[in-house]
Amino acid sequence: MSSGGVVGLPGRHPRTGGPMDRMIFVNLPVADLGAASRFYTGLGFRLDERFTDEHAACVVVSDTICVMLLVPPFFAQFAPTPVSDPQRTTQVVNCLSASTRDEVDDLVRRAVAAGGTEYREPQEDGGMYGRSFTDIDGHAWEVMHMAA
Repeated sequence: MSSGGVVGLPGRHPRTGGPMDRMIFVNLPVADLGAASRFYTGLGFRLDERFTDEHAACVVVSDTICVMLLVPPFFAQFAPTPVSDPQRTTQVVNCLSASTRDEVDDLVRRAVAAGGTEYREPQEDGGMYGRSFTDIDGHAWEVMHMAA
């Protein structure tokens, strides 16, 4: 795929002509697409129905971040190597920023209430405060607030 610009460089914004913010699409294999969709909408995120069907659900985290929930056979089409089991191994920890410490705590509380688990003890280092959780499939997430 191409954004219309040089490979490796962001494309141009269609209205302003300035540089366009890069987007990130985090692709996750999920055992039960409906349950995973409910988990992420329970965190306060929304589904983009244009990119949601029986194989995938697009969770909009922000204007520049989407989580693509993919049923395993569909996910496997994009991965030429064996797909790891997030219940047994950690391949990546995705980190989201938060505006406040309370927002960190709230998002982790919602994750646990929706069926996730707290991944490790809260971390505090100077002006940084973070907590972690896993989703219902075992994918690890960290939520971090950095004081100004």
